[in-house]
Amino acid sequence: MIYAGIDVAKDKHDCLIVDSNGKNLSKVFTITNNKQGFDELFANLRTHSKDLSELKVGLEATGHYSDNLLEFLISNDLPTTVSNPLHTNLYRKGLSLRKTKTDKVDAHSIVTMLRTECLKPYSQSSYHVRELKSLTRYRFSLVQDCARLKSSFARLCVILFPELEKLVPSLHMASVYALLAELPNARAISECHLTRLTNLLSEASKGRYSKDKAIEIRNAAKVSIGSYSEVKSLELQQTLQLIQMMEKQIAQAEARINPIVDSLHSPIMTIPGIGYRMAAIIIAETGNFANFDKAEKVLAFAGLEPSVYQSGQLTSTHAKMVKRGSKYLCYALFNAAKYVCPWDEGFRQYLAKKRAEGKAYNIAVSHAAKKLTRVIFHLVKTNQSFSR
Repeated sequence: MIYAGIDVAKDKHDCLIVDSNGKNLSKVFTITNNKQGFDELFANLRTHSKDLSELKVGLEATGHYSDNLLEFLISNDLPTTVSNPLHTNLYRKGLSLRKTKTDKVDAHSIVTMLRTECLKPYSQSSYHVRELKSLTRYRFSLVQDCARLKSSFARLCVILFPELEKLVPSLHMASVYALLAELPNARAISECHLTRLTNLLSEASKGRYSKDKAIEIRNAAKVSIGSYSEVKSLELQQTLQLIQMMEKQIAQAEARINPIVDSLHSPIMTIPGIGYRMAAIIIAETGNFANFDKAEKVLAFAGLEPSVYQSGQLTSTHAKMVKRGSKYLCYALFNAAKYVCPWDEGFRQYLAKKRAEGKAYNIAVSHAAKKLTRVIFHLVKTNQSFSR
């Protein structure tokens, strides 16, 4: 068996090839991150073994830097293993007491771990699942960015027209957005003609707000303690434009997510309280559970398992969650549990039981999330619909 360890970087990759006894078949060589470099790597591997099944390639999961190389290796039928960088780092430190970390040392650590450890080969998920993973993570980042912008928008409203927040149910409404897009501060609203203000609010609220609301808002603007600042008014208007643009982008991403989830016919969608968004993240992050044979492994992957500490006669009794793994999956399972508990009697009673034991709400929800994970795993593996 021939083993190749690759340390991935942005513009180049360091490679080391050894045999089953750990003997170096070549010095550490560097390839460029382009087609020429990939072909050079493949040719170098073929010189040591014509039979691709006798080759085994290992690299770290370094995010987008390794995606193209991994795709190349898989497409050329090379058995490939992708290791966790934390695992590789701890393994490298265990090989030597010296504080040495270079790309060449990393390549040597990867190939040694590949040769001596029992590592599962990388299995490529289906096209739909890979597309779903990209879409859900993109949507997740958009939602986070939009939330930050909304916080900034609320801050500017407090500076420019603090009384407005008490006159409307929420600052993030179509009518408020339309009002502040044209009249971004208290002075502009107080000087606005009542007819124009009434029409603006009525049209944006689809008739919900009438002349009375326009009078109320204008009167509050006349006695407002809000600061007048043209610069902050401009910032508010442009922040509002960014929010509206991001909301459109989120809607476009969701419009692409929903048909993919429908095409997979996942039993997850039969669980009351779980919709397209949470189901999509769970399916995408787990690869539709294709690589898991136990529900406990899914919990570990999501970071929902408790840490364990035991030394001598000491055993920790207050274990915390490890919080390692996919933050997206952890987020989806935790929030899905929040949605499922009010809709399903079994989960509702389970949550109430944990609360009765004296557990805080979020801790009780985390227990419900574990239970939900086991239920989802069983449904997907047996292809059964949820029933109570």
